[in-house]
Amino acid sequence: MKVGIGYCNKPEPFLSGKKVVEDAITKSGIDKPNFIIAFCNGHVDHNEFFRGLQSVAGKKVPIIGGSAIGIITNEDLSYEGHPAGALVVQSDTIRHRVAVAGNFNKDEKLAGKILADKLSNETEDKLLLIFYDSIKKAALKTAPPVMNASPLLIEGIEEKINSDIPVIGAGLIGDYAFSQTKQFCGSYVDSQNLVGLMLNGDFEPYYKIMHGCTPLDGIFHTITKIKGDVVYEVDGKPIVEIIDNMYRTQDWREQHPLQLLTIGVNYGKRHEMFQESNYVNRLITGILPGGEGVGIFEPGLEEGTEIQFMWRDTEGMLESAKRNSAELMKQIEEYGRKAFFGLYIDCAGRAAKFSTIKTEEASEVQKIFNQYNTPFLGFYSGVEIAPLRGKSRGLDWTGVMLVLAGR
Repeated sequence: MKVGIGYCNKPEPFLSGKKVVEDAITKSGIDKPNFIIAFCNGHVDHNEFFRGLQSVAGKKVPIIGGSAIGIITNEDLSYEGHPAGALVVQSDTIRHRVAVAGNFNKDEKLAGKILADKLSNETEDKLLLIFYDSIKKAALKTAPPVMNASPLLIEGIEEKINSDIPVIGAGLIGDYAFSQTKQFCGSYVDSQNLVGLMLNGDFEPYYKIMHGCTPLDGIFHTITKIKGDVVYEVDGKPIVEIIDNMYRTQDWREQHPLQLLTIGVNYGKRHEMFQESNYVNRLITGILPGGEGVGIFEPGLEEGTEIQFMWRDTEGMLESAKRNSAELMKQIEEYGRKAFFGLYIDCAGRAAKFSTIKTEEASEVQKIFNQYNTPFLGFYSGVEIAPLRGKSRGLDWTGVMLVLAGR
């Protein structure tokens, strides 16, 4: 097993792609890469960056990934300028298959089915990594973005793939303006695709979900009017008025997305003690231009869904990242396994500049990977996907830490 990580933050896209692969190969002694996971900021020319990757790796090595707001590695963390990174893997014991389903914005569930059919269901499969375009329609000055729906694609995949196989991945986003994104589809670059990497072999996947959101007051509410990714009413009242009363001001209406408040769904027992791992959160992207409702980061909630309003607790976020990542690496060690490499999928809303905090939450994860001498690649995403309470789900304002380990 050889794993290399490369990073670059230079404006010339071809040279950037060339450098990240060269650095990854040089550091790790790789001579025959099996697959590459790579990301670059939305302002980077993706086609030229991809061409740079292939100029070193060759056109036969599958490359998956695409747009990301920022990149995290063992030594680097940036979402400003032109950050780009790659994880290069060479292994005789990990086998891979790559598949792509197009027209994702037209039918997310069908794309999930097509992807699963292409990958086929082998009994020894252990992990499915997926990356897709978060943006169905880019944001306009007069309208918020329209998002692709992760619940639908997961439904499509689970109709065809063994439910015991964890599905982990991300909805990609390249900038905070919600511009159109691109995907690396194995051998080419495109948009509105669902890309999958199925892995099996001599390894086990370990993962943790971390967010740090806490219930505002413990009160459960019910969505009474919603359409797609727009919530209009909660408990029969306009949600905008409810949030006005929570903030005791209308200043929040200028925030896109809201800096402190999210919508949480508890998948645990209704009145048990709060457990972070039971909650899926939805970012509130902001008030509609007409003030009749608020957007959430992606569709999937329905009328009748029971929710709680959650505080985006920055101190809790930092503590959660530190505690959960340390617990995962300790667990791997206690099982007598060696961590091969990690992937950290981090919501772009958790970045320090966006959250207006001094400490980068991802730096806590960075410290743990370095403590255990484990190479990893992280990136800032739109939506994070991981199993929660036995089912893979789309998540918001979440960090998903994935580690592949073996004997």
